[in-house]
Amino acid sequence: MADAYADLVAEGWLTARRGSGTLVADRMITQPISAGSAAEPSCDPRHDLIPGSPDLSTFPRAAWLKATRRALAAAPDDVFGYGDPRGRPELRAALADHLARARGVYVSPENVLICAGISHGLQILSKVLADRRAKNIAVESYGLERYWELLAAAGLHTLPLPLDTHGTDPVPPVDTDAVLLTPAHQFPVGTTLQRDRRTAVVDWARRTGGLILEDDYDGEFRFDRQSVGALQGLDPNCVVYLGTASITLAPGLRLAWMAVPPMLAEQAAATKGQIDSCEAVSQLTMAEFITSGGYGHHVRATRRRYRDRRDALVAALAQHAPKVRVIGTAAGLHTVLGLPPGTEQQVLQSTARQGLKMVGLSRYRHERSSSPMADGLVVGYGVPSDTAWPRALSALMQVLS
Repeated sequence: MADAYADLVAEGWLTARRGSGTLVADRMITQPISAGSAAEPSCDPRHDLIPGSPDLSTFPRAAWLKATRRALAAAPDDVFGYGDPRGRPELRAALADHLARARGVYVSPENVLICAGISHGLQILSKVLADRRAKNIAVESYGLERYWELLAAAGLHTLPLPLDTHGTDPVPPVDTDAVLLTPAHQFPVGTTLQRDRRTAVVDWARRTGGLILEDDYDGEFRFDRQSVGALQGLDPNCVVYLGTASITLAPGLRLAWMAVPPMLAEQAAATKGQIDSCEAVSQLTMAEFITSGGYGHHVRATRRRYRDRRDALVAALAQHAPKVRVIGTAAGLHTVLGLPPGTEQQVLQSTARQGLKMVGLSRYRHERSSSPMADGLVVGYGVPSDTAWPRALSALMQVLS
């Protein structure tokens, strides 16, 4: 016992003073030092308004569980093997039918390739292009840096396309082998590729043998009218169509797909087999979810929900900040708010103080872009729940008004 007391005294938990006995030490409890400066405390954002993600609380758990049970009950034994690198035939057939009806994509199930996300698809395609001795790929002046980095990792040089008041001018410069576009709802600017420009870029591909990579971002979330058909429908032989369940359902499913031109299908499948495969049970569930009508029902329901959020944002701006210019509201889970020149960082600091996690438009500009846009705020209204969105919108209006 004496040794135990001695240890506690040595460690500072007890004090032993002659004539006073042994007492519990008066220790000051200190808080751990955070990564930020003590003079500048950081506050966790209450509302995530970063674009590119859906409201995860709307994931159709019950319907997905039923689809999983039905899919597993009918699953052949080979579903638990390594399988075809193209993906499960059930899902490829279901997607070929769904994409034809919903997006005007013309592809046979044999030329559908299942992947784990748009990034995974681009990783596959960039290697295919590099193996075909491609050097340059044109990209939009504003987009996702991680996509450009994937292309660069394969040895491809990314060349930003011109941007004007009508959106991206998609016809690439000379010596370009491919072009990456988001024609349905350009990310992040929000424009839709105009009819004459869609035709022009397809004509370029036919004339030069170039390849168009179509990221169908927000293609199923058009609000003002019928969704614009996929660019791939104009010529399936020169356009690779990329779609994903990350926005319509949830990114955690790791389910995406490509409609690959016949001339590239075999090479793309072989390349995917070298990189990675995709979990089979989720593929079977997705196939069942599509064929049973559950997927279409979910997309229609979430489209209405996001349209209501878009409408609430536009109405709030008209009331509280009528001078703010709104860009790209026709579709998708985000919009861009134009800001006076030189104010983007100041506004972002103000939104952070209001507990809003946001990004500015300049965050998405290609470093070699010669067509910079004015300052802007990219408002993603997909992530907050139905109950949280009004509070997030109110906090945003406090900044902008």
